[in-house]
Amino acid sequence: MSKRSRLKNLSANPDAPLTHECHKKPVSRREFIAQGFRAGTATLLGTSALSLLGERAHAISPDLLDKYYNPASCDLANVAGRKIPFVCFDLAGGANIAGSNVLVGGFAGQRDALSTAGYTKLGVPPDFLPQNQNPNNADSNDFVNDRLGLLFHSESAMLRGILERAGEDTQAGVNGAVIPCRSDNDTGNNPHNPTYGIYQAGARGQLLQLIGSSASVSGGNSMAPAMMIDPELRPTKIDRPSDASGLVDVGDLNQILSDPADVVAVMESMKRITDMRLDLSKTMMPGQEDQRLKERISCEYLKSADTLERFSNPAELDPSIDPNIVGANGIFTADEFASDREFRKTASVMKLVMDGRAAAGTITLGGYDYHTGDRRTGESRDLRAGRCIGAVLEYARRVNTPVMIYVFSDGSVASNGTIEVVDSISGRIDKGVWSGDNSSTGASFFLVYDPSGQPQLLDTGPNDTARHQQIGWMRPDASVDTAATPAANNVNLLVETVVLNYMALHGDEGLFDAFFPSQGLGSAERRLAYTAFNKLASVGATGTLNG
Repeated sequence: MSKRSRLKNLSANPDAPLTHECHKKPVSRREFIAQGFRAGTATLLGTSALSLLGERAHAISPDLLDKYYNPASCDLANVAGRKIPFVCFDLAGGANIAGSNVLVGGFAGQRDALSTAGYTKLGVPPDFLPQNQNPNNADSNDFVNDRLGLLFHSESAMLRGILERAGEDTQAGVNGAVIPCRSDNDTGNNPHNPTYGIYQAGARGQLLQLIGSSASVSGGNSMAPAMMIDPELRPTKIDRPSDASGLVDVGDLNQILSDPADVVAVMESMKRITDMRLDLSKTMMPGQEDQRLKERISCEYLKSADTLERFSNPAELDPSIDPNIVGANGIFTADEFASDREFRKTASVMKLVMDGRAAAGTITLGGYDYHTGDRRTGESRDLRAGRCIGAVLEYARRVNTPVMIYVFSDGSVASNGTIEVVDSISGRIDKGVWSGDNSSTGASFFLVYDPSGQPQLLDTGPNDTARHQQIGWMRPDASVDTAATPAANNVNLLVETVVLNYMALHGDEGLFDAFFPSQGLGSAERRLAYTAFNKLASVGATGTLNG
């Protein structure tokens, strides 16, 4: 007989901080975020070298393209062909993904059932096993939901949030894949973030390259693989509408000068003055280093002038006044947007990425170390994560642009079989409480939306699509089979697997060796088993988006 939780007073507020008797008091930034004491934000103390690209040919004064302008290192040209926007969600602390949210099965795929004890470990009680009959599910008569292509448990709180924000037309264009993978708990050594790799795979933004809701090297809570980090691409911190609109804010100049052309003229003059100063300066650096340093300094002033010429209206970057995002017909109501910081954070990042201003973005959601001995705490957080994921999918449909969304967490949780009755899709039902960390139950997943039609899984043989939708597998006891794929027991190779799949959406998987010569996924033939989808219908022959 299942035990039932006696906890009565724990808050289901997704902003409430988490306390654990089995954890020391939080000390580091990532520990505060994981336990919900911070929201995955920070103050930006330094600026990155932004790649400020625009939408039309240069309109800045020709004399600025002087001896300090090096087009090889100071690219002001248009983005020559756009790649698929990329947004990742970093669920800080070790969230549940497998079983209670995205289904994970054995060797044959998501429907290859685990043992009853295995599902219990994943928070799914015996009465709600995926294969059981479910009279409340008219679509399949079981506890499986396939509306997003990727199979979710029909009572998943995360799924509930996604479907709440992503309409039926959006859902029809979505598919996804899950990657069972072991990930250590309560450690800062989890290099989950793939955004540097996405940039290396060809993604570019018009205004800047990488953004993230935390002012960290990765832009999120988890680290990025060390071999992919480029210090010049350090993500710019974006976690609220004012951060986005402030990217082209010139402060008091707008109060003094009403004509944007005059503001640009001032910035151009600053560049000329800087060049005059550089002419008189001696850096004492050897050889070409003197010239390179001066080019770099001059380039930043040139980019500032160029950016203001191309993006003279900060309102174009502000999600709070975009009717697709906020308002009567928006993804969020005005009250929701004003009262939930995670919605504002998500909207700020997704708009910059989906509108092509940034190449890739990370959204950190804090408080996912939720093994609090109850279930309601985790349910409320999973529900909100789903709403944020669904918002990105819905916005992609509204702006008619594909997107790849990657969801990961630094660790995972497990249930001891104790039951709590919680609100769910079909009413109040039994679910297993989260009783502790468990790195062996980990998984990550990605969803892909294409306005030109649902992404198609690779099919290289009988029943092969199921093994491309689930890259790897779990043992019957719900522990990751760490020998299934390179990603299963190596977070660095998990990131490589995600980047490989991003490239495959463009038909660029054959370039993986050239872009990542030290990759650890093996030969092209072997990598095929770790690839989920064919090239998207929205991608043309050149590997960039049509139109």
